[in-house]
Parts: sequence; structure tokens; C-alpha cells
Amino acid sequence: MKAITYRKNTDDFVLNNLPTPSVETEYDVVIKVLAAGLNPVDAKVNLWHPMVADMGDDFIPGLDVAGEIVEVGLLAEPWKVGDRVLYHGDMRRKHGAFAEYAVHDSRTLIEHPIVASEIAAATPCSGWTAMHALVDKLHIDIRKSFFITGGSGGVGGFALQLANHFCVDNIITTCSAKNHEYALSLGADHAIDYREHDVLEKIMELTEGKGVQASMDCVGGDNDILCADALEYEGHMLELVSTIRPSEYNDAFGRALSFHQVSLGAGHINGDKGRKSILKSGRRFTHLVNTGRIQVPKLEIISIDEVPTALKQLRAKRTVGKVVVKF
Repeated sequence: MKAITYRKNTDDFVLNNLPTPSVETEYDVVIKVLAAGLNPVDAKVNLWHPMVADMGDDFIPGLDVAGEIVEVGLLAEPWKVGDRVLYHGDMRRKHGAFAEYAVHDSRTLIEHPIVASEIAAATPCSGWTAMHALVDKLHIDIRKSFFITGGSGGVGGFALQLANHFCVDNIITTCSAKNHEYALSLGADHAIDYREHDVLEKIMELTEGKGVQASMDCVGGDNDILCADALEYEGHMLELVSTIRPSEYNDAFGRALSFHQVSLGAGHINGDKGRKSILKSGRRFTHLVNTGRIQVPKLEIISIDEVPTALKQLRAKRTVGKVVVKF
């Protein structure tokens, strides 16, 4: 089968021909990949590969798969050969999404949405993460104001739509000027060009000096500090890219701030409770996709040969919207 492999010694993504895999555990299924979504975490394997035991040059990255089951393990019930499914993969396993066939634990599969496979494959990592972050952690349905960094990216784009879906009154985001119209079309009320403006100053102007009730960092770097400093008294901040560091935030104790961390894929290594958290977010988000309340904007479809270049572009933060490889 055709597959994209990662070589850690040279930090390269390479197109290879490998044997078709089989189930590895009794809970596994083998999936014929119809489409696979590309995400920043896939591109940044150079940062997280130490968590993979004995990673060799046959390691296939990629987390998001829409496909069809072709083989089932002994305990993979109720799934069966021929079922069409969608899942968010485990980065620690070697038979990932960027191949004609992949292997996954059946306990975190959901039914394939009623949309096309390339649409479905664009949703798990970014969409399910946005759902878990906004609904389970930030309780966005009771917030009146929300700030998110990187609204034109994958998670950011879905988060803007979710905040709008839950009727947040004042939705603010950052992105480059060329992407302002795009961010506004997704539900943002205000888009701030981080290159031209003091973002914190603009947020305070837009909130009458109070700050926002909730914020989320999808970019990394020092944007967690910005998101924390943008909060009003007893505000809630969520960090997606790195680990929160309250000691770096302006008077976090005196302002009684609350902080949250989300790592969707961590559910794979935290037993039944962890697996259920993935399924819960996936099913709720997919319902919104199936009913047309959430769209996959700016979808770029590529071939498997184009995946190595696309991953390097993702790593360089040059991608807007979602990129999917279609088989």
C-alpha cells in the first residue's frame, strides 16, 4: 500500500510502499482509508515522537480518518466488515492515517457522518477538540464574550462557529488582515490584526475595559499570556498548544482566574473514561455537521503524493482552513 512515513533522524515525510497491516490487538480494526485530515499535530511529530516506543522509518503519522472497516479483531463488536466509520487516532500507534489502510482501536470509532468522506475527515482533531474545549471546559453556552487566538486555523475556525452557535454576544479573534473576512464569516464579531495592533488594548476597547469572560489559545508561544490577560474578573482561559503557566499571567490570583487544559488524544491512554470523552465530543460535533449547523470552510483536497509538502506548510503555520488527502 502507499503510505507516508516519518523519518525522525532526518525529520522528513516520505512516500513509501508498505505491506497492508493487520489487527494488532483484539479490539482493533483495519480501515480502508477513504480520506484523512491533516492537522498541525501531525506535522509536529518532531516534537512529540519520543512518546512513541521504538519508532522506526515505517512509522505512519496522521490522526483523522474517514473510512471503511475491512478486518475486525475478536473484541471489536459491534463493528463489522463493511461499516463506514470516523475516528481521531492515537499518535502513539504506528499505522496512522496517511496510508491506504490504517489500524485503530474500535472502542473510539463513531459512525461515518452523512457527509462526504473528505468533509468528515476534516473534523475530528480540530472539530472535536473545539467541542470539548468550548462545551465541557469553558461552558460557552453561558458566556457573553469570548476571545480566541488564530481564528482562521482549523480549531479556531470550528471554535468560532461553535461560539456563534451557542449565541455568544461578543466573539473576538486574531488573524492576519487578509483573513479577517473569513473569520467574520465563521461567526467572529471582531477580527484583530495581531501584526498591526496591540491586541490586548483592542480587546479592552471592545469590552468597555472589562475583558472577556472566556478565552482560548490555539496558536502557542506567548499567546497564553495574552489570553489570560484578556480575561475579566473570574474569567476562564483554555490552553490547547502547550501547558498553562499561571505564574506568568498578570495577577492570576488577585483576579481569581480559572485555567483549563485540553488534549483530545490523551483520552486514548486514560482508560474507559478517556475513550468516552473522545466519543462524547465526536458524536456531538458530528451531529452539528450532519444537521448543517457546522460547516467545513476552505477545504483543500490533495493527493497522497502532496502530503509531505502540506505537512511542512502546516508546521510553518501557512495553512488556512482544513487540508484533507483523499484516496
